[in-house]
Amino acid sequence: MASLGDTQTQAPDRHIGDVILDLQGISLSFGGVKALTNISFDVREHEIRSIIGPNGAGKSSMLNVINGVYRPQEGEITFHGKVRKDMDPHRAATQGIARTFQNIALFKGMSVLDNIMTGRNLKMKCNLFEHALYWGRAQKEEIEHRKKVEEVIDFLEIQSIRKTPVGRLPYGLQKRVELGRALAAEPTLLLLDEPMAGMNVEEKQDMCRFILDVNDQFGTTIVLIEHDMGVVMDISDRVVVLDYGKKIGDGVPDEVKNNPEVIAAYLGTSH
Repeated sequence: MASLGDTQTQAPDRHIGDVILDLQGISLSFGGVKALTNISFDVREHEIRSIIGPNGAGKSSMLNVINGVYRPQEGEITFHGKVRKDMDPHRAATQGIARTFQNIALFKGMSVLDNIMTGRNLKMKCNLFEHALYWGRAQKEEIEHRKKVEEVIDFLEIQSIRKTPVGRLPYGLQKRVELGRALAAEPTLLLLDEPMAGMNVEEKQDMCRFILDVNDQFGTTIVLIEHDMGVVMDISDRVVVLDYGKKIGDGVPDEVKNNPEVIAAYLGTSH
């Protein structure tokens, strides 16, 4: 199995906290199609928790359940000790859950800075009229938010492209901008759906470094979907494995990669 171990991407030693997200008995169906069946796992504060499995295993559906896009027919979700009911993406975002997507979802005609600025929307208190006047409280608020966005741009090392329209950027940099937009919301839980899909080796190494730095420097808890097993095994604290909407493995990377069911269903199959 390929590894990025020699690129110095391993997760640093750090304190893993208590459970902040607990999913118990999650089942999700679309008509007669079962996307998820009785899935249970938890996520601990400050950890990198990966979800792996073949195409169609239910990984993205699980992220959609966590951030409120889908509501499971069965099961219970507890976030920061409170049972979540009637969740939607907006409420999830206000509670500190941010998300990137498998397919890039940026405003291609807008600059890098303006795209990342949209991640601050939920932090803005002034109304549209105040922002249109751009005076007093609205002006002060915009300056504060732009300062936060500039910090994200510096962190992701994209200062040189901050005024460039996103549509002109190569794929790897667009992925980095999408990460920046999520970080601008200052999430406590960051959901990353295949952040390295379509990247070359160098771009993957950069993204691994940023993910580890987000986790280490900001203390952000990360739930990651990724097909590159070298990446998953190098940077994850724990891994949960799905296959046809069912959980077939869960544990630290060494346990998972030596699990016969996992090997048969995923690690031993070429994708």
